[in-house]
Amino acid sequence: MNVKEIYEKYGALLKGHFLLSSGKHSEYYLQSARVLEHPEVAEKLAKELAKQIIDAGIKVDTVCSPAIGGLLAGYELARALGVRFIFTERVKGEMTLRRGFEVKPGEKVLICEDIITTGGSAMEAAREIEKRGAKVVGFSAIANRGVCKRINGKSERKKECKLPEDKPFFALDDFDFEVYEPNECPMCKAGSKPVKPGSRGNQ
Repeated sequence: MNVKEIYEKYGALLKGHFLLSSGKHSEYYLQSARVLEHPEVAEKLAKELAKQIIDAGIKVDTVCSPAIGGLLAGYELARALGVRFIFTERVKGEMTLRRGFEVKPGEKVLICEDIITTGGSAMEAAREIEKRGAKVVGFSAIANRGVCKRINGKSERKKECKLPEDKPFFALDDFDFEVYEPNECPMCKAGSKPVKPGSRGNQ
């Protein structure tokens, strides 16, 4: 499966000047919502991701996604794995499990995002899940921005990666684009202002 071709086909690989959720800047942005708005494509991607997880022998009871970006990917992955799906969401800036969702002590939970850059939001969801007694068995995403190292991936782990090294990370492809700190961004130095097209809006 050529994930880059799929993103390009649906206009989900954007070029410009973008502010990422991590706070860093990039010339490229992956807008997974443009891909996942097509249920048949979302299903196909999720099945491919589920196959990796099953082949690795990872036992999963529940898939959990941080809202809002990971919801479609997580739901489809849970469906492909035949398990329950829940999500966390921010309340006053804190990632929280709400809406009557519960996890049991020892329940095996896989965290799923649409895209993982540093893994910050995924880790916030993981901490909330483990605080309630469940066990996070791994992390997953449709696309890896190349900061973290995925199972069978080509990108090496960078110091900015927040995912734990002792938990597997599954994704379908690496998109190892150059990212910059705001004070080192060449596009900012050229007078351009970044936009933030992700789920948290332009800020």
